[in-house]
Amino acid sequence: MEFLSQMWSLLGLLTILQNVLPTQLLSLLHSLWQSLQDSLTPYSYFDVPEFLGSAAVEPNALYRHVQLYLHRSLLLSSPPPPRLTLSLPRSVAVSGGGGGHDAGAAAAAATPSVSLSPNHSVADSFDGHRAVWTHHADTLQDSLEERRSFSLRLPKRHAAAVLPAYLAHLAAAADHLERSSRARRLHTNAASPRGAAAWSSVPFCHPSTFDTLALDPELKARLLADLTAFADGSEFYRRTGRPWKRGYLLHGPPGSGKSSLIAAMANHLRYDVFDLELTRVATNADLRALLIQTTNRSLIVIEDIDCSLHLTGDRKSRRNKRRRLLHATAASDDDSSDSDSDGGDNHHSKVTLSGLLNFTDGLWSCCGEERIIVFTTNHVDGIDPALLRPGRMDVHVRLGACGAHAMRELVGRYVGVEDHEMLDAAECCVRGGAEMTPAEVGEVLLRSRDDPDAAVTELAVELKARQSAAADELQWEDSAAELSDESPRKKGLGWEGKVRILGRLRSLTKSESGRRGV
Repeated sequence: MEFLSQMWSLLGLLTILQNVLPTQLLSLLHSLWQSLQDSLTPYSYFDVPEFLGSAAVEPNALYRHVQLYLHRSLLLSSPPPPRLTLSLPRSVAVSGGGGGHDAGAAAAAATPSVSLSPNHSVADSFDGHRAVWTHHADTLQDSLEERRSFSLRLPKRHAAAVLPAYLAHLAAAADHLERSSRARRLHTNAASPRGAAAWSSVPFCHPSTFDTLALDPELKARLLADLTAFADGSEFYRRTGRPWKRGYLLHGPPGSGKSSLIAAMANHLRYDVFDLELTRVATNADLRALLIQTTNRSLIVIEDIDCSLHLTGDRKSRRNKRRRLLHATAASDDDSSDSDSDGGDNHHSKVTLSGLLNFTDGLWSCCGEERIIVFTTNHVDGIDPALLRPGRMDVHVRLGACGAHAMRELVGRYVGVEDHEMLDAAECCVRGGAEMTPAEVGEVLLRSRDDPDAAVTELAVELKARQSAAADELQWEDSAAELSDESPRKKGLGWEGKVRILGRLRSLTKSESGRRGV
């Protein structure tokens, strides 16, 4: 009791001194007390405020990193801290509040965010040293606002050596968590009511991954290695002075899996997708405006680029055509010169080849980081070579008919068959020249997915028919070549040989007609 009475007396004395002594003297005494504590304590303390400066306007990126890092550490720590704060985004809570069973299930499946409660601490270990994080939340005087911050406690003798490496480790872990947890979106360009170029978006939920793609194993391994090296190449691109971007050209027949590969790339890297429709872009300036609005860590996709605009072909012939038009329309010389300065096309054109080249490899293409530009086409020969050179399209990927490995992979995924007599027959047909795209193989299997035997048999029959058709076509070409004027064997053929060849062509025609049901 005597000790408590002495404590109350001391507190009363301190209260009296606080009311009597000047504010400046109290501040000086407090600073001296803090200095005494800092000199005696074996720890160093580092404060990380939520905002920079006294205006509380500019967010502190390090505060966000610490928040994300502790989110992961708190989930893995054992035992967990004594008090945690759980939160759920308002959008999830609202969607789960009404809308039936599906909305309730979505809200139940959503993972709440975990954070350290105010004025509580959690310990972490790094390189054999113990670090302690404390979350501070102080209410401002005469205000409902809070000033939040984290403080880090490290052993004083090792703080100078440990702090830089620890912060780098923290930033890398926070970046990885942000990539894996961020909601991604699929954007498309659409003109606003005022005509300005802008993007609209929906959640990106495509299920394609590299595990579900039917690709040659070597090609899949090369693509995964290239994408991973690109995503981890921040230091390399900075050291070499190259813009942190990469171009992919995907070409092949329809149904060969170009769009599925784009979705798998986005899911692997966890990037947003910007699907650019060139026919909706009015001018080169609008194209630049759309580029500026794209975010870092994104795939910018232009599908069927050979069909989007008249950007390919012989530029020299187009230049000669423009010269003839200029001579024929000398009276409109001013208008013609204006249109020629905009990439070389007339005022009716939308986007010029030079505008697209600057979009992919010009100064404006460097206005962001960690971007991948993807072109797709069914006919690579129809694209201007200027678009395909390294620096614009760095990686060319040809997707074609299913190989034996891809065909077996699709059969196993669609109908669960790994070994079957007809599957071996189908593989022999593929190796013999039968061609089917992954989309065609999937459609055949999908029709009989409830009967695996029937599905594999139907696939083998279809591949056999295509193999026969390919062999007949080759034989037709050989026979036609023998009768052509260019054939060196024609001179040695008598009338009996010509009749024999014509009969063979007639039989091929009949067999082909019968196969088609004619």
